[in-house]
Amino acid sequence: LLQLCQPSYKMPSHQLLLQLMKRPSQLLQASRGLSAAAAGGTRTVTLIPGDGIGPEISNSVKKIFAAAKVPIAWDEVDVTPVKGPDGQFRIPQKAIDSVNKHGIGLKGPLATPVGKGHRSLNLALRKEFNLYANVRPCRSLEGYPTPYKNVDLVTIRENTEGEYSGIEHIIVDGVVQSIKLITETASRRVAKFAFEFALREGRRKVTAVHKANIMRLSDGLFLKCCREEAHKHPGVEFAEAYLDTVCLNMVQDPTQFDVLVMPNLYGDILSDLLSTARAPDIAGKDLANPTALLLSGVMMLRHMQLGEFADRIEKACLDSIGDGARPHQGSGRRRHLLPVHRHHLLQGGLRHRRFECFRGAASTVAGQLWD
Repeated sequence: LLQLCQPSYKMPSHQLLLQLMKRPSQLLQASRGLSAAAAGGTRTVTLIPGDGIGPEISNSVKKIFAAAKVPIAWDEVDVTPVKGPDGQFRIPQKAIDSVNKHGIGLKGPLATPVGKGHRSLNLALRKEFNLYANVRPCRSLEGYPTPYKNVDLVTIRENTEGEYSGIEHIIVDGVVQSIKLITETASRRVAKFAFEFALREGRRKVTAVHKANIMRLSDGLFLKCCREEAHKHPGVEFAEAYLDTVCLNMVQDPTQFDVLVMPNLYGDILSDLLSTARAPDIAGKDLANPTALLLSGVMMLRHMQLGEFADRIEKACLDSIGDGARPHQGSGRRRHLLPVHRHHLLQGGLRHRRFECFRGAASTVAGQLWD
């Protein structure tokens, strides 16, 4: 099924940029009537372009932000691992220092090589900054018909533990053991995040996704924490569902879901069912659609209390798509299921820090990354 707002669409970045810049009343005049937050001066944001199509779409976002006169300065860093004195490959210290200094970042796609000795850069970033909440919205775009109408849901994935943490070892030749670590602290933290997110965003329902029928202790603990948080938030409806059932219902009728919260591996699978792409086959060809990263940047602006710029850029982007600024629908692999845009909102901070700190005071958290 065709996708919109994803990097894999074969529309030259400069064409979409031109479409956006044809809307001066919505985009180029965004500097008029600056919000109070913007009046405080320019804010520096760490930019991690990523690999593959990442540099192309990151450059497009920079151009659009500049055209809209967004008061942001970019500190661009490379996260390609470097070999340390101990022979281990790590993220460059410069990149880590940049995120710690500025407290906020925008990240392009990063591929995870398959093979011995390769560590996921995404996983490394999550661990480095304790980025425990992975938030990915999925919604229909008005004016773009698909088999699914009125889709508007959000997946919230616990991002620091579970099978996806990469804790595994060889017991003997031919036998590998992988550890699924689930803690009450992390489970309660992400459950609380999900319910407070639902309240803040005016969402009606949170569904806990699990397999506690089989993994009674690990998923059972996660589910217990979700139930306890549900009791603390009576204004939000709560439901429980098995992962396999959710996957089935998602492709049949995704409109039945609102906010879903789940452990790490389940979140990786389910959120990719909704939205994901790197499109390495078109890297360097100026064909990648930057809409997904642009809309991630829009959400970043809202977090930075630059809502006026965010609203204008988003409206210009979606109006342009609605007016026919769509990627080519020719040959190529279909990578996605739903017409959505991708956004990971990753929160960093100490375990006791409140969601309100994350929303408004970047100095109180280790860092936030949008990609």
